[in-house]
Amino acid sequence: MALIRVTKEFRFEMAHALWNYDGPCRNVHGHSYILYVTLAGEPVNDTDHPRNGMVIDFGDLKKIVRENIVNRFDHALMVSGLAPAATVEAYRQHFGNVIVSPYQPTCENLVADIAATLSSRVPEGTYLHSIRLYETATACAEWHASDNR
Repeated sequence: MALIRVTKEFRFEMAHALWNYDGPCRNVHGHSYILYVTLAGEPVNDTDHPRNGMVIDFGDLKKIVRENIVNRFDHALMVSGLAPAATVEAYRQHFGNVIVSPYQPTCENLVADIAATLSSRVPEGTYLHSIRLYETATACAEWHASDNR
């Protein structure tokens, strides 16, 4: 058999503010994120198996990513835990779903967080090959397993 990569696209809306940043992204603002998750593996080669010919059922991949990523980030405000406690508390008072991250919530750090979260949740016989996260229509960050061994 051959190693095959399968990719599924996901979308979510999230706001963030970059603490101690010297540009306009220090202000609370939102993005329409587009996330591409690519798994690799060999397709099932068993005519009696209900997933014959598949690396993973796209419905199974959708469930994994929705439960662990999309439901967590969608319509949230993410701020860095490095911000002063009073600032974080003010965000919590004004916004319903505030995620205080241990990192600066840049696209680069988000893609690494997503990869770390999903790596241990993919089915046996597959592995997380890559993550691509678009923050805007023309700007993205990527994570590849081959770069992170």
